[in-house]
Amino acid sequence: MEDGAIEMNKIREVRNLLLYNWKPLVGFEIAYKFMSSLVMIPLMWGMFDLIMKTVGYAYLTLENIFSFLTNPLTLPLLFVLFLSAANYAMIDISAVVFTLDQSKQKKSVCFRQILRFSLKNSIRVWNPRNLMLVVVILVLLPFLNIGIASGFLTVLSMPEFISDYIQNNQILSTLLLVVTLFLTTWMIKWLYAFHYYTLEGCSFREAARRSGRLGRKKRLRDFGTLLLVQFVSALVYVLFMFLALTLAVIVGQVFANVFVLRWITSTFLWMALLYSIAVIAALAVPISYAGVSVLYYGHKRELGEAVVHSVAPEYSVNRRWERLVHRCGMAFWAVVVAGSLAAGYLLCSGKLEFETEYIRKTEITAHRGASACYPENTMSAFEGAKELGAHWIELDVQQSRDGQIIVIHDTNFQRTTGVNANTWDLTYEEIAGLDAGSHFHPAFAGEKIPLLREVVAFAKENDMKLNIELKPTGHERDFEKMVVDIICQAGMKDSCVITSQIYEVLECVKAYDASITTVYVMSLAYGDVNQLTAADHFSVEATSATQSLISSVHCAGKEIYVWTVNTKENIMKMIEMNVDNIITDNIILARQCLNESRYSNLLAEYLKLF
Repeated sequence: MEDGAIEMNKIREVRNLLLYNWKPLVGFEIAYKFMSSLVMIPLMWGMFDLIMKTVGYAYLTLENIFSFLTNPLTLPLLFVLFLSAANYAMIDISAVVFTLDQSKQKKSVCFRQILRFSLKNSIRVWNPRNLMLVVVILVLLPFLNIGIASGFLTVLSMPEFISDYIQNNQILSTLLLVVTLFLTTWMIKWLYAFHYYTLEGCSFREAARRSGRLGRKKRLRDFGTLLLVQFVSALVYVLFMFLALTLAVIVGQVFANVFVLRWITSTFLWMALLYSIAVIAALAVPISYAGVSVLYYGHKRELGEAVVHSVAPEYSVNRRWERLVHRCGMAFWAVVVAGSLAAGYLLCSGKLEFETEYIRKTEITAHRGASACYPENTMSAFEGAKELGAHWIELDVQQSRDGQIIVIHDTNFQRTTGVNANTWDLTYEEIAGLDAGSHFHPAFAGEKIPLLREVVAFAKENDMKLNIELKPTGHERDFEKMVVDIICQAGMKDSCVITSQIYEVLECVKAYDASITTVYVMSLAYGDVNQLTAADHFSVEATSATQSLISSVHCAGKEIYVWTVNTKENIMKMIEMNVDNIITDNIILARQCLNESRYSNLLAEYLKLF
């Protein structure tokens, strides 16, 4: 009971720290996030583009990333970029820690004081003694979703095919868990470093040392307290949203037959709800730091360590400036209210309809056939892809010892057949005797590794399109020529694309037959990839599929495929970004997502919910 009372007392302290200066804190956080999204994150990517241009690279792929990173200019320029990102991220951290500390002292602060303090404190990142701070901000804080550090690094999130592979590998899953626990322990050890750094002005190295000492033997409990703070915050948010939406439904029913009242009350209710959501979102980071602040002050008190508070910058009231800000604020809210009333009127009167029926051009490709339900790259998997409604089939081809083009992904037969032999070691007569189905399920025992010409014949008969990825091993003879000939002899040139992760392969295909459609497969894609002229289209790993890349490829008259996308969230994201082709293991889910996206959009769903 006593422990519970202590924890609840900490929750009340968190609440008090947040509420005392909540207006300037929320205003600063909203302004910071606005600047991050609109200016700073695009600026950081612009700086990265400039670095690429300086070093002499127009685009980055997996084939040239190593040479880019080993250029003598690259690492120093990237270090300056990371310092700049850390500097900007520190503005947010400094502002929150400073404002909460002023609340602790029961002192009111204004936006200008918060800005002046945070700008001055953030510049200290450039001091050589604080370089460790850059590592912390850019490595650890993205996990906490702190400002530009997370926004700038969002594109570096783990690709889905890698996360799927890790989840299916017990050793790698265990290793990932160990790394996560290590980072969490590291993060807790340095939990109070930003308070020491910001409030006491010491170097970050010294701040990290003091933080470790302050939280010693309390880390597990501190971690539990912070989890409790987050849980309570989430619970309050859920309850608020439930009550707000319930009120919206009640208002809609009460005034259903009185248009004017329904229009005005609905509009102001929506405005209040959206404003509340904006405030709650702005408090997301301060809530975390408020929890840390409560623990910081408490531990200092327990150890008898003196608390050094921040000193707010001098602030003289300028009446003319205050009046100008007040008038601008009034004008802003007048525009918001007028615009909301106009939009509310159009919605309530049915003159503005968001729900549209349109057909997206996004197509679905079955990755190695219907590989979630059948053994990959087999005729069963290809037949299953047709039955499940895929538009395309993706398959991998290699060459056997006797020159036959066989359908298989790995260069070794071990994983899919249990035979430890390389594709170039066996003739097709030997390969045809291998069992490529039992590894998936005993029901598929005896499933053979097919020839490409068999799959092409199947696709022609069933009006399917093929994405044929060439995977050279270095043991081939006329590999590209033979694949092109099989496609052309079957009359399937318009229904097949030849793809490869090796750009040289596409150049060879184009040199033999320029009319064949080629697709460059990239694990990493950034910059002006349209300069890769041997590729008619591009197939990129989903985390590389940014809106700017998609727009650039479309503007060049080319298509963009994404792989391998298996979750609803990512599939819907790719559809909304208007990619041309989604390569997936989960055909049924992809079709459901495609059907949903045809007849609805996010805004319409929210309006229905309201």
